[in-house]
Amino acid sequence: MSKFHNHRFPNESDEYRRARDRLLEQEIALRQQIEAVAEARRALPLGGEVAQDYLFDDGGPAASSATPKRVHLSQLFAPGKPSLVLYSFMYGPQAQRPCPSCTSIIDSLDGAAPHLEQRINLAIVARSPLPRLRAFAAPRGWRHIRLLSSAASSYNLDYLAETAEGNQMPILNIFGREGAGTVHHRYASELLYAPCEDNQNQRHVDSLWPLWNVLDLTPQGRGQDWYPQLSYGA
Repeated sequence: MSKFHNHRFPNESDEYRRARDRLLEQEIALRQQIEAVAEARRALPLGGEVAQDYLFDDGGPAASSATPKRVHLSQLFAPGKPSLVLYSFMYGPQAQRPCPSCTSIIDSLDGAAPHLEQRINLAIVARSPLPRLRAFAAPRGWRHIRLLSSAASSYNLDYLAETAEGNQMPILNIFGREGAGTVHHRYASELLYAPCEDNQNQRHVDSLWPLWNVLDLTPQGRGQDWYPQLSYGA
């Protein structure tokens, strides 16, 4: 019998149950740590004021055929939603194809977008022109995620989504605005730029990327040499 609950699975051994209870202790500690980090994240002081009201070409939801419009960053905040989450999609105008890992993340975000948008403002941002983003999104099956092109501004460079050499980076940035007030930077997935342990990557957006979280639950784990692709098959 588990010391945490009264359930057993068919044919499990006492050895398995003892090991599972030890793992449950670790999982409970991890859950507490995740909550503590989330609380610390929410308690961050205001980041820097966004001094430039960046321009984006806004295509709306990926499945939309509406005429694109040019919007400022401040216009991306809907009434009653003080948080803006922007994921920088590694798909620059010179890239022959988009980043497969970014694509995997957005595959998941597209399905979650209708739920997330009940509470927050959400979009993906890429340097490629909007028609190119739409041309990729349509066969991919994206329907809900809002598409923004940052080709008309320095947003990518300023918010660490692009290097000085023009290489695209996959950072997540969060901005905050209360009412009609000033927009401030509130958070970024800076683990992208922090040193990481041996045999690990930066894992800076793993918390919103179901792929790795599911693989981590399996006996085989995520492995060291497999990464998502844009397509699979012969």
